Amino acid sequence: GSEIGGKTGPERPGIKRETNHQKRKAVSPGMPARTPANPREAGSNGRKSVTKKNAYSYDELITCAKGDLFGSGNAQLPMPPMLMMDRITAIHEDGGAFGKGYAEAEMDINPDLWFFKCHFEGDPVMPGCLGLDALWQLTGFYLGWTGAPGRGRALGVGSVKFTEQVQPDAKLLQFRIDIRRIMSRQITLGIANGTMLIDGKTAYETEDMRVTLFSDPEG
Repeated sequence: GSEIGGKTGPERPGIKRETNHQKRKAVSPGMPARTPANPREAGSNGRKSVTKKNAYSYDELITCAKGDLFGSGNAQLPMPPMLMMDRITAIHEDGGAFGKGYAEAEMDINPDLWFFKCHFEGDPVMPGCLGLDALWQLTGFYLGWTGAPGRGRALGVGSVKFTEQVQPDAKLLQFRIDIRRIMSRQITLGIANGTMLIDGKTAYETEDMRVTLFSDPEG
């Protein structure tokens, strides 16, 4: 129960890891827009065509947060400091616990992160809701990556279990979602189970996370 992608611990062959604390501090909403990494065009049945990658860097996640990765009106990640991942290390449309796809991401931890300063004074710990939000964020990204159109919103979660806490001496968080079902009608609904590891040890487990993509009727 303490492995992601079949490998224990933070190291992942073939993917260069870098600390993004300085990058997080440097990013601001006033930065010039980046060229979209994966430009989309309208496809059939309201879906979007996309050149899929199987891993995404921090800079590409920022491109997504700016609305440029999946296109205007489609899935976005939040900007820092609410962006709760530094890289997506794997994303696939098959495989996973249910054979319907999965995604994995990582976040570097250091004592200077914003939430340690306020939650709580003298007793710093990452709020559990932020770990849950990271799993929702990853699920929403996955739906956008499939080509489903619309803006993303979390709808809920069936169950959450916390067995460890993130303190300032932690080094790496790993997130994994396993897709259980994706339904595409007037809206897209994704249902997934999720896991968060702290330095290779299982800390959060969720079941039946629900994220939707919906089209804005105002265009």
